[in-house]
Amino acid sequence: MLIVKKFGGTSVADKDRIYNVAQRCIEDYREGHDVVVVLSAMGDTTDDLISLARSINPEPKKRELDMLMTTGEQVSVALMAMAMDAMHVPAVSLNAFQVKMNSTSRYGNARFKSIDTKRIRHELDSRKIVIVTGFQGVNKYEDITTLGRGGSDTTAVALAAVLHADKCEIYTDVDGVYTADPRVVKTARKLDAITYDEMLELATLGAKVLHNRSVEMAKKYGVELVVRSSLNRSEGTIIKEKVKMEKMLITGVAADKNTARISVIGVEDKPGIAFRIFNTLAANNINVDIILQSVGREGTKDISFTVAEDELKRALEILEEHKEALTIQEITYNAKVAKISVVGAGMMSNPGVAAKMFESLYNSRININMISTSEIRITVLIDEKDIDEAMNAVHEGFALALVE
Repeated sequence: MLIVKKFGGTSVADKDRIYNVAQRCIEDYREGHDVVVVLSAMGDTTDDLISLARSINPEPKKRELDMLMTTGEQVSVALMAMAMDAMHVPAVSLNAFQVKMNSTSRYGNARFKSIDTKRIRHELDSRKIVIVTGFQGVNKYEDITTLGRGGSDTTAVALAAVLHADKCEIYTDVDGVYTADPRVVKTARKLDAITYDEMLELATLGAKVLHNRSVEMAKKYGVELVVRSSLNRSEGTIIKEKVKMEKMLITGVAADKNTARISVIGVEDKPGIAFRIFNTLAANNINVDIILQSVGREGTKDISFTVAEDELKRALEILEEHKEALTIQEITYNAKVAKISVVGAGMMSNPGVAAKMFESLYNSRININMISTSEIRITVLIDEKDIDEAMNAVHEGFALALVE
């Protein structure tokens, strides 16, 4: 059996935890399985490196940031190989260049194009545990790239897909996927299983337990995931295509504070204007989420939309640069907003979910700024200061702590 195991930064934060992870991997190895391990950087290493970079240059180039940040994973895999060697188990550490994990050239948010499995297969055939750097790839210029925060999950799923692994296990500092962030909602309950689609929505909408692209890739290639804690032996949450959860109307609540609202005021009310605005942003790799357009008046209309807060400055610069061509009279923004979402496949066949969510927010006197929906999701934009109270109110409103 071939098993891919991914461990996050808290799981390898110090010497004791590195040995703990090594022991868990060695247990599978000694049972005769092939083991591939994907590691993140130790503890807060990535944040520390970013802080160091910005103390030297407040706006470092993304290529150089990638060159710097990928050193964190190299430290983790090398130390893990040393730990396994000290435990008398053969292991080898490999970075993205040595594996040939080919990616696109978008620094800071690259995507995998292909992975050469030859080196990994050779090391597995030599009965070694293979330890691979997560979070990184190599582009056509042979530059190191990163996959975005949480990208080690995507590395693990990608390797599981190309190696046709029998298992893909994602280890983190929580026991699995919860109905809400248990640090904010104390009554949040761990789920035994969740569908790819529900997990993808939760991950995209702010649940930090998995990188959203890892879920997208797992669904595409049929890689069944298990999310569990590296700090205990409890059963985790299985993520797969179908789950028997007919009783559950809502699977979970997610929040995202990395959000900003932009409003373009007084644009011409004629066909093609909205396309030109959003096409201009898309051409500059700015992702737009919730969109609200006002009813036209006196030949003009207003359009509001949300972007990631860390893309706000760039988005405003682009809109200002094209202000006249896009017929924008005024640009306003608000960075003190957040998104709260409810996700669940059960809402497709059950009316009244939106009403229940809005009632829960109303009872807590929380105002709604914008609304967006899909078949299995409802997202609203609220003031950032209200987000924790809103999560608890909505979680309680749908009685998620009580669902059997």
